[in-house]
Amino acid sequence: MATMEPWLREILRCPNCRTELRDEDGADGPELVCTSDSCGLIYRIDDGVPVLLVDEARKPA
Repeated sequence: MATMEPWLREILRCPNCRTELRDEDGADGPELVCTSDSCGLIYRIDDGVPVLLVDEARKPA
């Protein structure tokens, strides 16, 4: 599995609300989770590349 470059990780924000993202381990692998209480979308990471598409993000449970 490829890892994300640290410089890239530091500048990423939620495309829906522009809030910071935190790293988490999901059932299918690493994910980025929006830290906003009102948004909270969960974005997958494919081979070290974050998929920051709002239409493909999961909503929190």
